[in-house]
Amino acid sequence: MDATTAIEVNGRSYRLPKCPSVVVCVDGCEPDYIAQAVAGGHMPWMKSVLARGASVIAECVMPSFTNPNNISIVTGVPPAVHGICGNYLFDVANNIEVMMNDPKWLRAPSLLAALANAGCSVAVITAKDKLRKLLGHGMRGICFSSEKADEATLTEHGIEGVLELVGKPVPDVYSAALSEFVFAAGVRLMATRRPDVLYLSTTDYVQHKHAPGSGAANEFCRMMDGYLGALDTLGCAIALTADHGMNAKTRLDASPDVIYLQDVLDASLGEGRARVILPITDPYVAHHGALGSYATVYLPGDADPAAVAARIAGLAGIDQVLTRQQAAAHFELPADRIGDLVVTSIRSVVLGSAAARHDLSGLDAPLRSHGGVSEQRVPLVMNRSIANLDTNRRWRNFDAFDWVLNRAG
Repeated sequence: MDATTAIEVNGRSYRLPKCPSVVVCVDGCEPDYIAQAVAGGHMPWMKSVLARGASVIAECVMPSFTNPNNISIVTGVPPAVHGICGNYLFDVANNIEVMMNDPKWLRAPSLLAALANAGCSVAVITAKDKLRKLLGHGMRGICFSSEKADEATLTEHGIEGVLELVGKPVPDVYSAALSEFVFAAGVRLMATRRPDVLYLSTTDYVQHKHAPGSGAANEFCRMMDGYLGALDTLGCAIALTADHGMNAKTRLDASPDVIYLQDVLDASLGEGRARVILPITDPYVAHHGALGSYATVYLPGDADPAAVAARIAGLAGIDQVLTRQQAAAHFELPADRIGDLVVTSIRSVVLGSAAARHDLSGLDAPLRSHGGVSEQRVPLVMNRSIANLDTNRRWRNFDAFDWVLNRAG
């Protein structure tokens, strides 16, 4: 590294790492997953860290989905600044619904790219390939996904021979093994190449299917604990957080508790006149059916937003209905990339478009999902202490790099 000791990114100052610094985003990690696993003796390393390190319950950004939160973590700012307001959006300019996987949607540089430009060696490993180009945008270094680890090349990913390095085959995208590959690869990279900065991002396949304290959830936590302990042994400063929490979204009979907003609006405004966008949508919908607790609504020009908002707010299971400007201010969102209305549902309810558009055949367990305010609670844990840690302030998951670079004792 050069003689610079600190950099500024998106209005925040960060020290360059003095030891290998690792930030881990555990997808869908409701804090109770850790609490239950620690209580059950499944996470001995985490138990020791909670006693000697630093930990708080933090908040993720809204909507509580994967893309906006991973990008907030690596930029240190909310979606209003970096521009990624969901996994999926309505591109008004081109009148088309699209995935937000392309770096063209980014409005802010990442800390990862800035650290690399400052002379740090940086590595990024994500479970799903959908995040890779966003996380690696503008970054010199290693950046690959578990999903397509066998396709990694020096030219595009900064590394080749990943399967040989890790000693594991490419895992199924719908499996806990997809996340384990992330951890295994991270440990092998740290042991063999020792990057200055390592960012690991998992998938929430397990969390969508299994509640905290269940056998599969505890097994996942036990696996994770072992790899985190290995990174600790290698001398890393580690900050762990999550992109969002997770909750059951079911009725008493275990069926999904869904409000199909498109059907509601078609009945009141006329078929197809309003457009409901579900930003949870991504290429991997088998475990959640594209059902989450957050939606945006685009209204026809002759509709009365206040009247439509009141109609939606009157439905059982709705949490909030905000206008574009209200939502942009309250949830720190880019106003030009959300609908005329933003709708959130209560903890046990999800929002859909039209019932006929959702294929729920892939749900082989009672629905667990996220997206709303009820999934904003996430862990923020570090294996180093913080002097005079203010546990009363509002910590965010995007403070993870601030912790590991600026505050690690």
